[in-house]
Amino acid sequence: MSAVSDRLPTFPWDKLEPYKKTAAAHPDGIVDLSVGTPVDPVPEPIQKALIAAADSPGYPTVWGTPELRDALTRWAERRLGARGVTHHHVLPVVGSKELVAWLPTQLGLGPGDTVAFPRLAYPTYEVGARLARAEFVAYDDPTELDPANLKLLWLNSPSNPTGRVLSKEELTRIVAWAREHGVLVLSDECYIELGWEADPVSVLHPDVNGGSYDGIVSVHSLSKRSNLAGYRAAFLAGDPAVLGPLLQIRKHGGMMTSAPTQAAVVAALGDDEHVRVQRERYAARRTALREALLGHGFRIEHSEASLYLWATRDESCWTTVAHLADRGILVAPGDFYGPAGENFVRVALTATDERVQAAVTRLTP
Repeated sequence: MSAVSDRLPTFPWDKLEPYKKTAAAHPDGIVDLSVGTPVDPVPEPIQKALIAAADSPGYPTVWGTPELRDALTRWAERRLGARGVTHHHVLPVVGSKELVAWLPTQLGLGPGDTVAFPRLAYPTYEVGARLARAEFVAYDDPTELDPANLKLLWLNSPSNPTGRVLSKEELTRIVAWAREHGVLVLSDECYIELGWEADPVSVLHPDVNGGSYDGIVSVHSLSKRSNLAGYRAAFLAGDPAVLGPLLQIRKHGGMMTSAPTQAAVVAALGDDEHVRVQRERYAARRTALREALLGHGFRIEHSEASLYLWATRDESCWTTVAHLADRGILVAPGDFYGPAGENFVRVALTATDERVQAAVTRLTP
């Protein structure tokens, strides 16, 4: 076991503990804007679907019920503009983090193979490469990478942590380059329904992929759009030649979404109203926090989508973390997402209205 754990970096969130204690000592309590975990209720129709399926004594299937696969295909076509999506184009997974961490291993990657991800990125892309003993490289423009031995290219739009959105033209260019060099594209699109100043586009859109899913797979999560982080509900959509073998591997590994969760996902993907309501909540929190941070001397870059504000005072991120912790506000240091983030902090919109207002008050001169 130590041989495996030794391949991994120090769990970054442990470094925040002293600052969390400082923030928690504030007379009015902590405002935790560090981890993007939902705080709003699970929508009632989804809860009812989960409860109705509670009597599920048998093993669920890894591929999911036909009703679940129908829900996934319909949603991909309705919300992403995908065309011709069948059951063979979708695969439910046990939360997107599990998928990201274990995908290189499940694809059979190892020493001599390379995994690429954005310069500023969710740390689990690197963790997945390390678990597989593969090489890894961070990029600014993936088409400038050496394609030799590059087996897996992660895209992330909208980005965690920066909120940057890749345009349709950028996605089209990257997909064409990857196909030319035989590189599998995995597009992490978990925040695609949370665009504010941009309208995010999926790699599944025919304007991007030319009507073919060859060599492309997108990753989607219900954690943020539907407040289902506690349900561990996510799925893949794309190339059947990739998803078919993954399905067989995941069958052997018993990597199955619980039957009640599958029923809840069917309800969640069939209802757009709760997504609209949740978007309005986040939009209001975003406006309040953005104005307060700007008024406090911060500069905000990108942040045109997702659940974060990528903010800087042009100083070490840890100096900024300490500054805000003294005011009872906890944020994530930018270097958690790569050295390029050393002067930024990530501010999550996932706090209650009351806590967001508390942060605004503390940031206002």
